[in-house]
Amino acid sequence: MEKNNRHMPELSSELRQSIITMPKVIRECSGISIYGKRIKSIIYTMDVAVIANNDADAVLAVYPWTPNTRILSAISQVAQVPILAGIGGGLTSGNRSSRLGTFAEEHGAYGVVLNGPSDLNTIEIVNEAVDIPIIYTVVNDKRDLSKLISAGVDIFNVAGGSKTVELVKWIRAQYPEFPIIASGGKTDEQIRETIEAGANAITYTTYGKTETYFQEKMELYRDQEMKDE
Repeated sequence: MEKNNRHMPELSSELRQSIITMPKVIRECSGISIYGKRIKSIIYTMDVAVIANNDADAVLAVYPWTPNTRILSAISQVAQVPILAGIGGGLTSGNRSSRLGTFAEEHGAYGVVLNGPSDLNTIEIVNEAVDIPIIYTVVNDKRDLSKLISAGVDIFNVAGGSKTVELVKWIRAQYPEFPIIASGGKTDEQIRETIEAGANAITYTTYGKTETYFQEKMELYRDQEMKDE
């Protein structure tokens, strides 16, 4: 009898069957191995309820306000997978970003994320302070990638909106094997296009998922009550 080594049994439970699942197409990318853990799907959310109830390989914890250690502490308490923690790079920079990076590392983060405006000095200071990967967010093709890498960047995180696929191709043409994370879009076709362009891992945004799921739950509860009557 021939064994089927490709079949992966999937187990769940009554109370945990409603988690937010990542698009299966993401499994087609190569992934990035960080400390022996292969990361392909990365959920982009700051909703702690979503962070606690998903099947992603990692969490991208970045937000538009000044990074706050209490926020990271809250996320680290509910996340069941590695956290890639935002530590600024714009208004929050230099030694402050470095201190936030150290805090993130001490709380188990697998990487720190610096945003587009980050200068080389900030990257270098963070690189001296932390032992976990530095992830730099690429938003356009205006930065010299070689200087970013020399300063300490270990992974590029491409967030170029409609230009994301083009930016991934632009990076991949210069660095055939450098780790690239990229936002994949909303559809399987968009995600696959991003993977084919050269992305090793995909971020998936979950805006409104909690509200949508809760609305569905409430409709189900209302239907059940009507049947009980």
